[in-house]
Amino acid sequence: MMAGLFEAQESRPLADRMRPAKLEDVVGQDHLLALEAPIGRMLGQGRIASMVLWGPPGCGKTTLARLMAGKVDLAFEPLSAVFSGVADLRKVFERARERRNMGQGTLLFIDEVHRFNRAQQDGFLPYVEDGTVVLIGATTENPSFELNAALLSRCQVFVLRRLDDAALEGLLVRSEETEERGLPLDESGRTAVKAMADGDGRFLLNLVEELFRLPAEPILDSSGVAATVQRRAPVYDKNKEEHYNLISALHKSMRGSDVDAALYWLARMLAGGEDPAYILRRLTRFASEDIGMADPQALPHALACWDAYDRTGSPEGDLNIAQCAVYLATAPKSNATYKAFSAAGRAARMTGSLAPPAHILNAPTRLMKDLGYGSGYAYDHDTEDGFSGQNYFPDGMKRQRFYGPVERGFERDIAKRLAYWDKLRARRHSGGSS
Repeated sequence: MMAGLFEAQESRPLADRMRPAKLEDVVGQDHLLALEAPIGRMLGQGRIASMVLWGPPGCGKTTLARLMAGKVDLAFEPLSAVFSGVADLRKVFERARERRNMGQGTLLFIDEVHRFNRAQQDGFLPYVEDGTVVLIGATTENPSFELNAALLSRCQVFVLRRLDDAALEGLLVRSEETEERGLPLDESGRTAVKAMADGDGRFLLNLVEELFRLPAEPILDSSGVAATVQRRAPVYDKNKEEHYNLISALHKSMRGSDVDAALYWLARMLAGGEDPAYILRRLTRFASEDIGMADPQALPHALACWDAYDRTGSPEGDLNIAQCAVYLATAPKSNATYKAFSAAGRAARMTGSLAPPAHILNAPTRLMKDLGYGSGYAYDHDTEDGFSGQNYFPDGMKRQRFYGPVERGFERDIAKRLAYWDKLRARRHSGGSS
């Protein structure tokens, strides 16, 4: 019988056998669990409030909820929103009522809580409000987008961090203590394993379990690790928050002229399976929004790279996208066109009923000529400077300056032209000569 128990223990996955038995064993979340941290203070007072734990996979959300329940003597009722429905919730609430009548509380833990629809989330509220359960929801998605406002107003949101290098190293050491032997890794091999885990403790321990099945020799370096174990797929969902976070990081890195950071975020998106056409659309937009006339070649360059990618495809065409990102990140920046068009749009909405001045209207019929269409129009090419200085804004609308070029790149030359034309316009209107 004892042998059977021992075999059952050994057959459990390493990650399960190493699951922390007390809060002090939880790694990487001191910002929440330290004595003066938010959850640490609550537990120190012998209480726990309803909350949402938001964090990446493998950072310990389920374990933390279970340990919190034990710390404050609450019955732990775990559910997964992926596999549970209304009937399961009803059973939990009924058991919770019975416990409350006997003087014990219940902690309801719902993993992937964002998978419940809005109506199901609303169904928690009465039981949270009357104290039947303390609710802890776990999610990898941004609660602001995925959870009801009513539910969020009743729960504190705590952000769990991906495990850093020190926390992952701690798990490696603890796994060696559990197995009572060292991993067949040199320093570069240990670094490679931690890099492959990318902050996911559960994935790290699954890797470690595979490594413990290898012979003690040879000792693996980083190359040996890469050839032996499976690399973790990047955490990236093209339809969720990470998609928008990474494109924002790429855009802002290029705007900040940080070409190396831009290449990093681009590589992250491509490795995660992002649609290259989506990236190329954003790069093309960037060429006008953040560079504009500071480098008029930015836009044709972006289009050329897009065309090259369409001709070559991936992976060869990935280099075309990278070239585009490098060009845009290193180009002089100006949002003058973007600001000018926004300002013109505001003016157009306010003055949308004003007609163009009659002198710039064509007059294809006699009636239109009789009404003054085209009368007094000065053909700019016939003037001495190729510039008539006439008014092209609607009658009754003061001339406005929307476009203000910056003193960078090609816009420096544009600014000189505008200043020259302003001088000529002022001279023409004052009756002087050029």
